[in-house]
Amino acid sequence: MKAIYFLIAIAIVTIFFMVDLFSPFLKSLSVAALLTIATSSQTSYFEKKLKSRILGSTLMTIIMAGLFFLPLLYCIFAFANFFNELNQQELIKHINQIKAWTQGGIPDDFAILKELLQDIFARINVAQSVQDVLSLGAFLGKNSLKFMTDMFFILIFFFFFTLYSRNIEIFLKGVLPIKREDSKVLLGESSSVMTVVLYSILVTAIFEGFLFGFFLTFYNYDGLLFGVLYGFASLIPVVGGIIMWLPLAIYEGMTGSITTAIIIAVYSIIMISIIADTFIKPMIIKYINQNLVKTKTKVNELLIFFSIIAGLATFGFWGMIIGPAMVTFFISIMQLIRKYSDEFNED
Repeated sequence: MKAIYFLIAIAIVTIFFMVDLFSPFLKSLSVAALLTIATSSQTSYFEKKLKSRILGSTLMTIIMAGLFFLPLLYCIFAFANFFNELNQQELIKHINQIKAWTQGGIPDDFAILKELLQDIFARINVAQSVQDVLSLGAFLGKNSLKFMTDMFFILIFFFFFTLYSRNIEIFLKGVLPIKREDSKVLLGESSSVMTVVLYSILVTAIFEGFLFGFFLTFYNYDGLLFGVLYGFASLIPVVGGIIMWLPLAIYEGMTGSITTAIIIAVYSIIMISIIADTFIKPMIIKYINQNLVKTKTKVNELLIFFSIIAGLATFGFWGMIIGPAMVTFFISIMQLIRKYSDEFNED
């Protein structure tokens, strides 16, 4: 028996136990590794400017914390303050007002909508609804704490992956039983797709969040909070920001400001959904693909889109990064298998 086969068998068994050992941190490790791959070019840029790998990695980690950690922290404190100051009697009063509005506030021209809303609110138990809202606060607090814990570990792993990325890359290229140029293609394609996906998501979320939040400041809303929430909501494919502006427009309509509700809806649809998301977003992706990645992505954009949806459905928030990475890596492996098969058949 050759030594290499024995070592491979031992390695497979060891990997099984390693996965079991680090199973609580697998998602955090995976996300941190993918973020490291996606930001490798910017880390190298900071390293050259600062003339230090440690300072470059530290600065990149601080930037990632500012993009993900601090906005979420602000939202958590804002919601915590909201639920702490929530008056149950006032909430019951508002729900009853909404029920009354569905009875006499909707014009007869919208008879179908009026009948539908009346049927919905006829089934609502006001006291139970208040308890559901309060339990929602506890649910958000619990899940926010879990997300913050995951984010903390991701930042820790991200720093060390970034700091030792070159050593890890050299090690992986030496271990992979394929040609050196093929390993560069395998890792390079995944890196390019991750860079395009990450930066396009971040830039689009920040841009659309700013447009929504800045607009709402004119109506005495917390622009920063709603901007951050809209930015996160825009990460969800298909529905996106509608889960933010539609409830807000409905609330404005129910409180008597029909004009404001229409303005918010029209602005969100035209300025953000059509102009920003349909026309400006593809320009952002094209710019990133042409200027920020070394190897132009060859994976179909529609495939990336569906991989983001599948990732979000399977892995939650971080699935938007894990999904495209898995699909890209699989396609790269299939291409290499075809290449080696052709070479084998020629021999």
